[in-house]
Amino acid sequence: MFEEPIRVVIADDHPVFRRGLRYVMQEESGLSIVAEAEDGAAALALIRIHDPAVAVLDIDMPKMDGFAVVKALQEEQRATAIVILTMHKDEELFNEAMNRSVQGYLLKDSAVQDIVGAVRAVAGGQYYISPAISGYLLNRNQRNAAVARRNPGLELLTPTERRVLALIAGYQTNKDIAAHLFLSRRTVENHRANICQKLELHGSHALLRFAAQNKDSLV
Repeated sequence: MFEEPIRVVIADDHPVFRRGLRYVMQEESGLSIVAEAEDGAAALALIRIHDPAVAVLDIDMPKMDGFAVVKALQEEQRATAIVILTMHKDEELFNEAMNRSVQGYLLKDSAVQDIVGAVRAVAGGQYYISPAISGYLLNRNQRNAAVARRNPGLELLTPTERRVLALIAGYQTNKDIAAHLFLSRRTVENHRANICQKLELHGSHALLRFAAQNKDSLV
């Protein structure tokens, strides 16, 4: 049975780097580059037009950076999986990407070697991180475990409640969270109430304070 190729949009403001990624992916069967962009605004427009399975986005782009494009796509409830590209070995950027539910995260110095595996992984609903920064994921998991020990109520949270909590940590409104998770605002409000009950949080800003203090350990 014929299998449809994985449709990909690439966005990076360096044409030589884009050309290298395109060449590598075009050599692979089952991948189809449907469009390229040199800035974030153009990338967002092309993703809206082509509805690719995967978008490969540089963090640092003119007009809109990669994270701004991710936010717009999530607000529009698009199912496109994201691979972020960066030249920075920066743990804070990595954690921000994870907090935004980005599925793939690649360092540019190894992207040509890793891009095919990353695209195939995220298209299949899995995660892919450059091996050189796998330690960031280990640090994140260790922080998660430490937070869980300090706050045993976290173990009672459902996966959706943890995602709601992570989005609250990013100062997302109920409307934003609802759009990101494909939920109604009333459902988000119910999740917030359940989280407060399970974590024994009281007061109008207690949930936001808890989320902000533990934002890098929630997902």
